[in-house]
Amino acid sequence: MSLLELEGVTAHYGHLQALSELSLELPAAETLAVIGANGAGKSTLLALVSGELRPTRGRVLFQGRDVTSHPPHRRVSDGIALVPEGRHLFESLTVEENLLVGAASRRKGHFDLGAVYELFPFVRERRRNRAGQLSGGEQQAVAIGRALMANPVLLLLDEVSLGLAPVVVRDLYVALRRIVEEGTTLLLVEQDLTQALEIADQVLCLLEGTVVLRAEPSSLDEATVTAAYFGRARATSPAAGAPGPSGG
Repeated sequence: MSLLELEGVTAHYGHLQALSELSLELPAAETLAVIGANGAGKSTLLALVSGELRPTRGRVLFQGRDVTSHPPHRRVSDGIALVPEGRHLFESLTVEENLLVGAASRRKGHFDLGAVYELFPFVRERRRNRAGQLSGGEQQAVAIGRALMANPVLLLLDEVSLGLAPVVVRDLYVALRRIVEEGTTLLLVEQDLTQALEIADQVLCLLEGTVVLRAEPSSLDEATVTAAYFGRARATSPAAGAPGPSGG
């Protein structure tokens, strides 16, 4: 049984259809990287899984249970936590206060303040600073730490690398690998293809709200990814018709 399943999900923002009959499976303790051009539906997918958006058709299953109607706070209790694009920290609160916000719906598990500080030592050093005083990379680390404080089974990450220097992105991805080693499942939306392909067990490419490519990173080359981004893989890629990113 997969940890996360989407069954024929269609989603709209008003009259605009953002996802069309999308299905996927994500096994526990694996990382799925979702790629695609701007407007492809990547953030909408995370909104569906986190409970911020409900599908107009289809179901969201988590650990075998239908959670389609569960609101965001219930999804956190279920074991799903989101690191949103843009971080959305409370800038007037200290770093540590922001982390403790994430513990409001805390489940039993490995991650607490000590574990987050071990993962991000520079966050410990700045724990008394206000979040608004941090650099972009430091804020991203705090946002990841805040999500981990809930001890999620599934961690959703929206554009980890956005606006950050390459060296900062590399450090963040080192931390993400450690999070995976702790047994957390990752669903990652990312524009930095190099980092996404290095960490992912499976890659899914969206175009105009539909899946145009599913594959293992080792099977992909630049031409295949480029074709998927621009739609040339829609009719030709055998992976586009695969049963799910689990490969099974």
